[in-house]
Amino acid sequence: MFFTNVLESLELQQHLQPAFVFLPLENIQLNIMYKELIQQLGTARLVAVSKTQPHEAIMQLYEQGQRIFGENKVQELVPKYEALPKDIEWHLIGHLQSNKVKFIAPFVAMIHSVDSLKLLAEIDKQAAQHQRTIDCLLQFKINDEETKFGLDINEAYALLESATYPNLQHIRICGVMGMASFVEDKAQIQREFKALKQIFDTLKARYFPNEASFKEISMGMSDDYSIAVAEGSTLVRIGTLLFGARNYGNLQ
Repeated sequence: MFFTNVLESLELQQHLQPAFVFLPLENIQLNIMYKELIQQLGTARLVAVSKTQPHEAIMQLYEQGQRIFGENKVQELVPKYEALPKDIEWHLIGHLQSNKVKFIAPFVAMIHSVDSLKLLAEIDKQAAQHQRTIDCLLQFKINDEETKFGLDINEAYALLESATYPNLQHIRICGVMGMASFVEDKAQIQREFKALKQIFDTLKARYFPNEASFKEISMGMSDDYSIAVAEGSTLVRIGTLLFGARNYGNLQ
C-alpha cells in the first residue's frame, strides 16, 4: 500500500508538471521510499538502474548512501563513470556487444549479461590488458519472450566445460542473471524466478562447490522485486521505482 500511494503521487505530480518527468529525491516521499526499499530487500543488494538519468539524479541517490548503479548501454556508462564519484560500483546490466567491452574494461565492477563464450573471452582479454579481474554473471533466458537474450542450461554446461574456459584468468563467474516475463501473472513470474534459482543451485553444485564468490542471483526489477527476493535474489535491479518515469531526453 505504501508504494502504491507513492506511485500514485508520482503520477499526479507528472500530470501537474508534464515537462518534468524526473522527481528529485529531496522529495520526502522518495527519501522514505529509498529507506523502506533497502529494509525490504533484506540481505539482497540494490542495483539502482540509472539509465537515461542525469548526473544530478544519480548524485541524489548517492547522497542517500547508494553505491551500486547499473547501466544498460556502454555509451551511457562511460561518461557517467568519468563524471561521477569513483567509489561508485558500476554494473553493466544490458546486452553487451564484444566490440564494446574495451570501453568499460578499465573500471566496470560487474557484467550481468554474459550470454556466450565469445563475449566471456573478450571480457577476459580486455581485463588482462588492464591487469584486472572482472566479475561476471551468466545470463539465462527464463521466459518465452523472443526478444530476451540468454543461455539455456545446456549452453551453460558447454561454456563451462569448453577447452577455452579454464584459460580465462581475468574473469570470475559470480552467479546468474535472468529477467522474468512482463506479465501480471505473479505465479508465472514466481515459476520463472524459481527456475533461475534452480539453475544457480545446479551450477553451484556442479562447477563451483568450493568457490565463495559464486553467490549472486541477479533477478527482480521495480514490478517484481518482492517476488524475486522471496525466491532468493541477491541483486535486484530497480530504476523506475526510485527515479520515476524515464526521460530519454536526459541522455548525456
